[in-house]
Amino acid sequence: MNQTYPTIRLKPGAQKRLMHGHPWAFSNEIAMDAAAKALEPGALVSIQTDNGEQLGVAIFNPHSLIAARLMSASPQAVIDRTALRERIAHARNMRDRLYDVPHYRLAHAEADGLPGVAIDRFDDVAVCQVNTAGMERLADDIAAAVMEETGVKNVILRGDSPIRRLEGLDDSSRVVGPGLTGAVDVIENGVVFRADPMSGQKTGWFFDQRDNRAFMAKLADGATVLDVYSHTGGFGLACAAAGAQHFTMVDRSETSLALAAEAASANDLAGRSAFHTADAFDDLAKRRDRAETFDIVISDPPAFVRAKKELGAGVRGYRKLTRLAAKLVAPGGFLAVASCSHHVDREAFQYQIGRGLQDAGRKAAMIRDAGAGPDHPIHPQLPESAYLKFVCLRLDQAG
Repeated sequence: MNQTYPTIRLKPGAQKRLMHGHPWAFSNEIAMDAAAKALEPGALVSIQTDNGEQLGVAIFNPHSLIAARLMSASPQAVIDRTALRERIAHARNMRDRLYDVPHYRLAHAEADGLPGVAIDRFDDVAVCQVNTAGMERLADDIAAAVMEETGVKNVILRGDSPIRRLEGLDDSSRVVGPGLTGAVDVIENGVVFRADPMSGQKTGWFFDQRDNRAFMAKLADGATVLDVYSHTGGFGLACAAAGAQHFTMVDRSETSLALAAEAASANDLAGRSAFHTADAFDDLAKRRDRAETFDIVISDPPAFVRAKKELGAGVRGYRKLTRLAAKLVAPGGFLAVASCSHHVDREAFQYQIGRGLQDAGRKAAMIRDAGAGPDHPIHPQLPESAYLKFVCLRLDQAG
């Protein structure tokens, strides 16, 4: 049985990117006639060229800059719970090949055929960030498909991301399932961490740094470690479990640090730990003034650039962060800095790190230049999906 959808048409010449595999059409590329403007945000539509050639089925929001997000290149594709479960099954199959335990990013938006949706799995709990109007309309089907495919008991539909406002969506979070209270365990590289999937940042954990945490852990045996913007302790605890002599965590969130402390105790690492609630820049400056040094300094901040208009000030933030952090690295030690701002490209990020090192009077050699792990696949036509930048440098003596 063929499925029929309302039709939207692209302006003349606007079809090239879609025909080359890009999954988006912008509002200025679409013929926004009265019929298109009257469609409800999130409606499924048939998207066509100006001469009527069918390009597929998309979710459509006439009020968003990204007006159409392709769901299928098949003009009659049925987008229902069965179709969503097939996509989740495909995504799960790859993750289960990669990881021994079901703690991973289960689905990563467009790269897994779920535009604007990120799903993190913590064994029998899944957290879905739903950031587009079209997927919000399908949220119950997404939750059901995840539960049917994976057997998780609770699916948390997190609707508290600022990105939702660009789609005209309000903040709205709920649990599908019997419910849960408190934090959950996260198992990563053999270490047990703690995360708050209900109210923690994003989904409560950042699986994208898994491989980078493992890399830093290899350098940590016998080292002193400073983990700035530590969140719930991913880098610091990974280093401690690998034999770090002592680790210090700094974050402005007391709740996050409390979860880090819980995990330190659970892994018998509390005796080598220190936790400080503070602003990162203030803390780094005070430690510099006290002439403190560490063998490893790691800084994984939240996005400094959330919009293009913030680009200038944001990239200079990475320079300042590097300057302050580099002053604390012992000769021959290691400095790691990350950026999750997709508006900041890798070249600009590394340039600012270079300037920060110069400001600090330190010479360095980059030994790692990486991004997110493979459970965060990159859509080949969406450079925005390669958002994470992570560098590790070995620093020589000052001067």
